Amino acid sequence: MANATGPISLVALGDSYASGTGAGSYQDGTAGNCWRSGNSYGEQVAARLRAAGRLGSFTNVTCSGATTADFAQPFKDRPAQLDALKRSTNLVLLTAGGNDIDFSTYGGTCIQADCTGAPTGATLAKLPQMAVNVTGLLAKIRHRSPHARIVVVGYGRQVSASDSLPAVPLDPICSESVLTADERREGNKVADGIDAALRSAVATARWQGINATYASPFSRPGTFDGHALCEAGTPFLRGFDALAPGQEGPEAVFHPNQQGQQALASLVRL
Repeated sequence: MANATGPISLVALGDSYASGTGAGSYQDGTAGNCWRSGNSYGEQVAARLRAAGRLGSFTNVTCSGATTADFAQPFKDRPAQLDALKRSTNLVLLTAGGNDIDFSTYGGTCIQADCTGAPTGATLAKLPQMAVNVTGLLAKIRHRSPHARIVVVGYGRQVSASDSLPAVPLDPICSESVLTADERREGNKVADGIDAALRSAVATARWQGINATYASPFSRPGTFDGHALCEAGTPFLRGFDALAPGQEGPEAVFHPNQQGQQALASLVRL
């Protein structure tokens, strides 16, 4: 990490996976718009650095719904995320790209209709451009914060690739009448494709001399194993529980809960 022996100036950028939509404990004024959670992986990484006496400053400007293009312009009545970057920033955490391919819309199609076949193909076709967009965003970050190490944190899989075990209590989203086995398999093709696209984007950025690394939920066996929706273990993601009275609603479905955000934070090596 750049300036690893000195104080770390950390900026958290990103979309709903970075803001912590679904993880609770939202900062004042962010519930219902940016959904910026005190349990997000960025907040947890900052807390880890603070406890170690290494945190010089921390700015969290993550916001649910942001595309890569939205980082350079005001979004949801808030300043452009990139404006939070300074020349002194030496660590940036970032999750971005999912909204470029309308991943949430695709997930909604899986729940409400049938996302197999053409919807999956159309979403997969957007991935090459998403990778280009993310690489471009990394270049913009480097331009504003030339000494920063950028850690791109991935999305992982939302649902189990295998059939549900019989007689195991699962979230209602796992019902065959909601998500069929075929939809799960095709949904995971998209999730795997996003992971590959982000890996490619970071590799291209590194070839361009940008100090970027990719923290993939697939990179450390055991971190997320058994914790996708529709698996027997404790899920790290929100399902239809997010639709209960007093909860966040549809925006939180397929998003990491507090334990999921903890797992994402564990992927960030300091």
